[in-house]
Amino acid sequence: MAPDLKEYDEEQVRLMGEMCILVDENDKNIGADSKKTCHLMENIDKGLLHRAFSVFLFDSENRLLLQQRASEKITFPDMWTNTCCSHPLNKESEIIEEKQLGARTAAQRKLEHELGIKPEQVPLDDFKYLTRIHYVAPSDGVWGEHEIDYIFFIKANVTLDVSPNEVRDVKWVTPDELRAMFADPNVPMTPWFKLICNTFLFKWWEKVDTIETERDEKTIHRLGF
Repeated sequence: MAPDLKEYDEEQVRLMGEMCILVDENDKNIGADSKKTCHLMENIDKGLLHRAFSVFLFDSENRLLLQQRASEKITFPDMWTNTCCSHPLNKESEIIEEKQLGARTAAQRKLEHELGIKPEQVPLDDFKYLTRIHYVAPSDGVWGEHEIDYIFFIKANVTLDVSPNEVRDVKWVTPDELRAMFADPNVPMTPWFKLICNTFLFKWWEKVDTIETERDEKTIHRLGF
């Protein structure tokens, strides 16, 4: 049975009504369904899969901006993760697949929504697409993730105005500082962030200033299966 959303934060419940893009295992658009439907484990266990993105934003010193997800979040609350992770929505501007324009547009929208970063500080062309990752991850037994995740790097000097309903805390880190966080059992990390860190992040980070050489438009990496 689907959970009663009355126990959750009102704004986060409203966002559960947004329409995500359903895809097959080859990332072909096959329809749309609500964020709530897409994140229930009972549907994930049946194979329901949706499109997502993950942004890794670096400053001029090549430090990575992390966020700690707000306690109000329905999935993976209070966990540390990369700069911004969310979903392109089933609307005209975000279903565009050419040059990943839909996912870029969604990334720009959510950076402002969650972190208050103005679009002019993160132009669409500055998002460097790297690859796609297909993963599945339970959250608490009821909720979870099953996504094909578009990975973007971007370097920008940004001004933050964090939404407390989305983000509990933020931190700029070096690679060594991030490794120390991973070594601390008291620092909870989202499963997709762990997967990306354990496979790609640190080698990509070394090449952040020439990151376009790592671009792979064809591969969908299956992680955690």
